[in-house]
Amino acid sequence: MEAEKSLTNTLKALPDLLRMESTYGLLATIVKQWGIGNAISILLGTMRKTGLVNSLTSLLSFRIDRLAPNLFLSLWDAFGDREAIISGDKRFTYREMKDRVLRLANGLQGFGLKGKDKVGILSYNSNEIAESFFACSLIGCPAPYLNWHMNDEELLNIINRREPKVIIFDGEFTDRIQRIKDRIKSVEKFVVFGRDVPGMISYEDLISESSDEMPETNFILSFGYATGGATGVPKDVHYYNIYSYALSNVTDEGEAPRAPFGEYLKYVMMQMSSWYWWDLMGVEDEATHNIRTIVVTPWYHAGTVVAWIPWMLLGGTLILQRKADPEEFLRLVDEERASFTFVVPTILMRILDLPDEIKRKYDLSSMHSMVCAAAPCPLEVRKGINELFTKQGSKRPVYCEFYGSTEGSIDAPLDAKDYIKSPKRLESLGRTGRSGDLIIFDEEKGRVCPSNEEGTVYCRDISTIPLIYGGVSEEKTKSAFRTIDGKEWFDEGVRGYLDEDGFIYLTGRKKEMIIPGGVNIYPDEIEKVIIRNSRVKDVAAIPIPDKDLGEAVGVVVQLEEGESATEEEIIEECKKGGLYGYKMPKKVEFWRELPRNPEGKMEKHRITPKYWEDKGIKRRG
Repeated sequence: MEAEKSLTNTLKALPDLLRMESTYGLLATIVKQWGIGNAISILLGTMRKTGLVNSLTSLLSFRIDRLAPNLFLSLWDAFGDREAIISGDKRFTYREMKDRVLRLANGLQGFGLKGKDKVGILSYNSNEIAESFFACSLIGCPAPYLNWHMNDEELLNIINRREPKVIIFDGEFTDRIQRIKDRIKSVEKFVVFGRDVPGMISYEDLISESSDEMPETNFILSFGYATGGATGVPKDVHYYNIYSYALSNVTDEGEAPRAPFGEYLKYVMMQMSSWYWWDLMGVEDEATHNIRTIVVTPWYHAGTVVAWIPWMLLGGTLILQRKADPEEFLRLVDEERASFTFVVPTILMRILDLPDEIKRKYDLSSMHSMVCAAAPCPLEVRKGINELFTKQGSKRPVYCEFYGSTEGSIDAPLDAKDYIKSPKRLESLGRTGRSGDLIIFDEEKGRVCPSNEEGTVYCRDISTIPLIYGGVSEEKTKSAFRTIDGKEWFDEGVRGYLDEDGFIYLTGRKKEMIIPGGVNIYPDEIEKVIIRNSRVKDVAAIPIPDKDLGEAVGVVVQLEEGESATEEEIIEECKKGGLYGYKMPKKVEFWRELPRNPEGKMEKHRITPKYWEDKGIKRRG
């Protein structure tokens, strides 16, 4: 694969790349957001810093790993006086951010870190976590983000599994780090910010005492994420290899894309074009085309990268909400004139649950695109958030969506323009062929399903063609793929269908399938009917024991505060909603609160055992 990474092979791939709408859409978005003058300045600055304008000898000795860091430095120079990061009461211009990033990179390198040494980061959303991303990227160090919702033992286990040599952490987590510090095997340096901790290194001191020169670089994109772990132990996904393969020569052996280089470049271009499909071309403000984006979901959540790519690539302004709070989110949209964000359905639900007098306080006219993913979002919530934002000044419906996963990145973006044209599409997750490829496969018949026929969802994109799970056997990784017509497709573990225009609709997860008497039933179909009831806040359909059928459909319901309902009323709602036969719930129970993880995914593994294992009943099959 390394042999294919040549100028000749890249040039061979260009004609096909240039014919794709994703390519010219991405380039048009970049040029519009940068502006012609800045675009010229950034490109010339990159060439000058890389040495491409000095001599023919420099051109012939060109190293691709010098290109990306110099591109970022040139972008920061071009937008020097623009706000780069807003973090609480702290505000940094691109010039100030550049100085802090270079100093942090040199400080970390001064610890003896080399390319591929890891730097773990445990922090709420903050300027420090954003600065660490770029500092680690410049010196080639992957930065696994640590989930601050974990308990001490879970945190210890994931740190020891990822083996960072340095940990950067928010001072609020000092007690947790102190409790597990002596059992952490790999960490040599602890860097803390927001609090002075004896025996540990101050983040601000490290910056102030380090050089502001360009460090010796072996560039990678440093982000390191893990899967959500909703159905088991989280698995590492090495994003830093996936994207860095095109930017440097540091890809681990065995993790190069399992595809021709031309196809790899196609998927790179498709993935980065997602922001074109979400119509960031349409973002306007009073003076510039600056995209001001709020980061409200935790930085460790893989979906959050959706929110900060405009800051990373387009010179946008990053507005960091330390922790999710629905009214604070609306206030930031109003006061900071935010135009773009990534959210999970739980955040939208909490916004809609705010009292009307609170929601009416804020001018939301600047918001252009709110991308929602990570868990199913009820249709009523999609409609409700559009109604709220347009009523409060937004010039168009703001709800956007995508089909994807930690393993599969973004495959099928959905923009408001899609469902304005065809309202039915508001129920879909997006259109395939934009940022990745999807097929629906009939596993029993061994064929690709035609339009509107349900089957298993398979994807192929920039993340799956080199996918290797960290800490998981090669056999386990291979088991997630199926070869069809000579190409590997990743099994997403979900069921759905594509309509005649290529928009994807999900019907359920294979792992959550309920099988009464051998009939496959997917919980989504039942949950979508029940959640329409205005008294219902959340719902989970699960398998419950049945002496005759083996298992049957059970439903656990969380009602809106102050509301009441009976089992009979919920079952009657199911009948009115078109459910029948085996799909009708045999049992309905009401819980005060249903368990969802911080990403908004329903944790059914915390519900289902209460009806099986906890009662000494073994589930069949």
